[in-house]
Amino acid sequence: MQIINKTILKTLYPWIIWLLGAAFFFYKYVLQVSPSVMSTELMQAFSITGAGLGNLAACFFYAYLIMQIPVGLLLDKYGPRLMMVLAILVCSLGTFLFAHAQSALTAGICRAMIGFGAAFAAVSCFKLVTIWFSPQRFALVAGLSMTAAMLGAVGGEAPLSYLVNAFGWRHAMTDVAMPGFLLMLLTLLLVRDKKTTVLPAETTRVTFQQLWRQIKIILRHRQTWLLSFYSGLAFAPVSVFGGLWGVSFLKQAYGLAPNSAASTISLIFIGFAIGCPITGWLSDYIRQRKSIMLVGTIIAFSSITSAIYLPATLNKSLLDLLMLSFGLGASCFFLCFSMVREIHPLIFAATVLGFMNMFDSICEALAEPLIGKLLDSGWHGAMQQGARLFSAHDYHIALAILPVFFLLALVLLNFTQETYCKQT
Repeated sequence: MQIINKTILKTLYPWIIWLLGAAFFFYKYVLQVSPSVMSTELMQAFSITGAGLGNLAACFFYAYLIMQIPVGLLLDKYGPRLMMVLAILVCSLGTFLFAHAQSALTAGICRAMIGFGAAFAAVSCFKLVTIWFSPQRFALVAGLSMTAAMLGAVGGEAPLSYLVNAFGWRHAMTDVAMPGFLLMLLTLLLVRDKKTTVLPAETTRVTFQQLWRQIKIILRHRQTWLLSFYSGLAFAPVSVFGGLWGVSFLKQAYGLAPNSAASTISLIFIGFAIGCPITGWLSDYIRQRKSIMLVGTIIAFSSITSAIYLPATLNKSLLDLLMLSFGLGASCFFLCFSMVREIHPLIFAATVLGFMNMFDSICEALAEPLIGKLLDSGWHGAMQQGARLFSAHDYHIALAILPVFFLLALVLLNFTQETYCKQT
């Protein structure tokens, strides 16, 4: 019986480890998209413009961007456990301080603090998957990780919108900070580092000399650059529209109530959550990545373009369907993480995944304030409860960069080479 119990524990423990990594990924997305349901409240509280709101939200991505390569290096050098504990603590503390910020500058610093800690979430989770699961299961388990992340984005939309409307944004964000401290304690108690089973005689700890040599290899690899730029361009529309401007756009262009708009935007992340494990499994089954990414990107482009430019009389059910298909299509982008991991040694997985993840944050950090700036340039002085009110026409112009991102992503994808699911 004791032997059976040990066998069961040995089988379940990798999934327990993954669950904690996925929970951090979940938490990161709750924090990332939270400004979308309190955009008016934030503009009122800090007396900022559309560009100011874009910059405030993008402070998350500025810190996130700066940390991506260091995150990969630190995780490959010291392992996920210590890094995750410290990162979750920084996220939680930053969220608590953000809830009590009294100026736009302080709020921006707190958002940057959150982004600094959140920078570890995705790469930590993927590093755990690499360490605790076989390479053949990476696409599926990593896809499940993205499902957890997108469920966090859902939690940062409609449920958080309810809390904001019921108790105010400061009280809501204080409540959001508390689970982070609990997650930090669970990670400290339950996660442990281990010798990897995917590369015999190697551990998750490597020297800085090895890491530096690998960085030079990454920087010289054409496929890495193509996939990284594709990743940023294909995912930024989801993060930018779903995480900041989508709710306010739907309220203005389609006349939806705040909670209804948040629920519709949540369907983007629900579609993404459904699509990631399915496309990961399908890709492994047919032994191809690129063709699925191509189809998904086209679907995402068509869906977001239709949602932005179809008439305001569009039926809400059809609008919901477009948001769901947008998320489903965009989820295929995630296969590029499997592709870039397959062209580099597994022992350096965090470094190369951090490099790719950096391009996601670059595109997000550029797009959010740019859209805000474009909205400000078309603003005609309308105000609502102390915040700038932008017209549907203003949004049509500003959000045009999102379909352009997808078109550029399709061009880059055309030049990438299929890996056929073969690990280097």
